[in-house]
Amino acid sequence: MDSITLIGACSVLAAGLAIGIGVIGSALGEGHAAASALNAMAQQPDESNHLRSTLFVAMAMVETSALYALLIAFLLLYANPFWNYVINQ
Repeated sequence: MDSITLIGACSVLAAGLAIGIGVIGSALGEGHAAASALNAMAQQPDESNHLRSTLFVAMAMVETSALYALLIAFLLLYANPFWNYVINQ
């Protein structure tokens, strides 16, 4: 196996692991936040509007970790600095 194929295979594997692990953590965090917010809304229905707006902000913040994992995956696939090093050799 030549070095270009090895770098390509490792990049695809690393990108898959980055997005997989990043999305699992984000999904668990969003599920926990939604469950806690729904529990709080059930206990205090008068505060549901305030809780809902806070939930949406929290969901957006938790979702950024999945977006960062996607960014890392794209960088590994399309902007890998090892490609240029191996091609120039």
